[in-house]
Amino acid sequence: MIDQSRTVKLIIAGAGDRGTEYSQLAVANTAAIVVGVADPREFYRSRIARMHDISAENVFADWREITTREKFADAIVIATQDRDHVEPAIAFGEMGYHMLLEKPMAPNPTDCRSIIRAAIDNKIIFAVCHVLRYTPYTQKIKAMIDSGLIGEVVCIQHHEPVGYWHQAHSFVRGNWSNEAKGSPMLLAKSCHDLDWIRYMMGARCLKVHSFGSLHHFRKENQPEGAAARCVDCSVESQCPYSAKKIYLGRLAAGHTDWPVDVLAEQVTTESITEAITAGPYGRCVYECDNDVVDNQVVNMFFEGGKTANFVMTAFNRGGGRKTRIFGTRGSIESDDSKIERFDFLTDQTDVTELNITDASILDGHAGGDKGLFDSFVSALVDNDPTKILSGPQETLETHMMVFAAEQARRENRVVNVEL
Repeated sequence: MIDQSRTVKLIIAGAGDRGTEYSQLAVANTAAIVVGVADPREFYRSRIARMHDISAENVFADWREITTREKFADAIVIATQDRDHVEPAIAFGEMGYHMLLEKPMAPNPTDCRSIIRAAIDNKIIFAVCHVLRYTPYTQKIKAMIDSGLIGEVVCIQHHEPVGYWHQAHSFVRGNWSNEAKGSPMLLAKSCHDLDWIRYMMGARCLKVHSFGSLHHFRKENQPEGAAARCVDCSVESQCPYSAKKIYLGRLAAGHTDWPVDVLAEQVTTESITEAITAGPYGRCVYECDNDVVDNQVVNMFFEGGKTANFVMTAFNRGGGRKTRIFGTRGSIESDDSKIERFDFLTDQTDVTELNITDASILDGHAGGDKGLFDSFVSALVDNDPTKILSGPQETLETHMMVFAAEQARRENRVVNVEL
């Protein structure tokens, strides 16, 4: 239980989609207050500053300006782009700021290890935003496993349905479309999932193998008659990846939040039309600079001879992840709506219905965003890092699983997971 007598002071570094979401969660948490913000974009940093009534001297265009000041908060939330994590994470860690770091930590093993070393050496409370660990859904399944209801876990199958439109938005047209500018797909989107599998398995992953490809979003698959932009395209109405469909269609249905609000500071029909006419989100998905995979499988071998399989694919409607967990006394089949447990002894199936939606920011990632944020704040209030489910060492381990899987995919071989 959070001690309401103390307020945790936070700084937001990176005021985009994720940084703004965490600042909103601070509004809902009576033990937290946002006292500073840094972002090079005036609109976004000003939005958070207004939301929290932050004084002008604590609003920065560059996070480096904060490091020239005396420490004026308890913790920092780092929600910059993937390749811009390592420098602020080390700098703020050395200043003694506790840290909530957006995933992935960094796009390479060396930088990840540097961040973890800074967190441990400076004895800060450190959490990476592996929000899937914190969902009520995850905690129900974890409790079933830990109580022995299905015996010892032997095998896991886990599927992430990215969604055709999400792939087009984030990983073809958007910030995570190109590995040189961001991260590999498995790291950017699915490090959550390998981390989740490790959490459920309760054992270290020893080696991995992976296959994946950029199968569809390529120039050679562009329909005949297509144009470089959806607004100019004669076959746009027949394309499921149309920017007009994804953005203007959602706006017409009354949806002004993500992903539509990524395109413009103020969401209107005019601003979104202008964005897809001139900006990156209006490009034909077959004429972008994307190179990340649109489908991938990872096979994992864990201590004790346990195994897991992960599938990520763009080619579905999106929505909740689907999982099958196989134990020595029973099995679990689950998604975001229900958990079915079959007992080998009784041959009976128990069903747990879940009522979790993404209707508001408080339910982001099926409640995982709020669970993570509240756990982080509670850990700071009580000075108890054990309240963090995604701390430094295990987070480093699961990132190394991802890096090994990417190496395995590129080199077409089994790769040992080194820590």
